[in-house]
Amino acid sequence: MRCMNATKPQSSSSNLTVTHVLAQLLERLEHSEAPVGAEQYRSVVEHLVNEFHVIPSGAELGALLDAHPAAAELYENMHYDVAGLCRSSLDAATTAERLARDAIERAMRGEQKGKIHGQG
Repeated sequence: MRCMNATKPQSSSSNLTVTHVLAQLLERLEHSEAPVGAEQYRSVVEHLVNEFHVIPSGAELGALLDAHPAAAELYENMHYDVAGLCRSSLDAATTAERLARDAIERAMRGEQKGKIHGQG
């Protein structure tokens, strides 16, 4: 009789549990008022990246990412080449674009006023 040293594959829910704990830890590190060591931060990120590679995407992962913005940003960065900023809020992006456009228009009007008054 042969003895096998194979490990039992983890279920997706147990992988998601590990991912959830790592996502919580990353949030704590991101919002820590105390200095965080680069090696500790890098370790958490590397472990989370490894988990993202093995867990299936779906509603459970989406809910986890919605609850943990730092993990969501990491996930988005990992998939940027195929999905772009797929998890970024469209409202935030359009608001930022509108504010930038308004600022540019105000600056241009101010520049034109300067030219009208002989300052340009």
